[in-house]
Amino acid sequence: MIVLVIPDVHLKPHMFERASELMKKNIADKAVCLMDIADDFQQQYNLDLYEQTYDAAIRFAKDFPQTLWCYGNHDLSYPWQQMESGYSPIASRMVCEKLRNLEKAVSDGQIAYLHRIDNVIFCHGGLSDVFVQNYVPVDAWEDPNRVLEIINGFGKGRMWKYWSPIWYRPQGYAEKELYKETEFLHVVGHTPIKQITKEGNLLSCDVFSTYADRTPLGNCEYLLLDTETWEYKGVPLQE
Repeated sequence: MIVLVIPDVHLKPHMFERASELMKKNIADKAVCLMDIADDFQQQYNLDLYEQTYDAAIRFAKDFPQTLWCYGNHDLSYPWQQMESGYSPIASRMVCEKLRNLEKAVSDGQIAYLHRIDNVIFCHGGLSDVFVQNYVPVDAWEDPNRVLEIINGFGKGRMWKYWSPIWYRPQGYAEKELYKETEFLHVVGHTPIKQITKEGNLLSCDVFSTYADRTPLGNCEYLLLDTETWEYKGVPLQE
């Protein structure tokens, strides 16, 4: 299957507009969004931008109903009332309402912490082996589908931790193994990088994030991935 990955959004509605153009050209069979739709530097009072971005996400969900969505830490900081960096107290009610509207716009199971397509695991931060060993029953460890199902049922108590799939940063910051890292390709966002990068079976694609002055940190490309062969390329924001 060919998948278009929309990485961390952070109040950039144009990311959904461009992704919609690409999907209408049949560039991919399905899209996966790694979310973090809310928050960006110095935008805590820009309620219009929060609204525009969530509305763009909801339109995309309705236009492309097969899209899978992976919760990020910034998404969940609002309903879980956690003061994440960039958190906007005045946008809190709106974000919670828009997030509920997004959840209503998708089918059951299409918005979760983790998704699997073929032997590819998609999540916001990364699925560490230590998290699985600490929180998943031993008899489920060898069954990836059960592992994902169990973790997708967790709440704030287990997910608002550094090693959880919404927080983990495996890109050299933590000497921990990914879950079944020799068998699965792990596609993640969360950690800003300059270009889409594959290290072993870790494919990182948070290339739309910015510096504090909102100039781009990365090269602003979507990931286009073949989930069977693991071949991939970047698709630019602009033609």
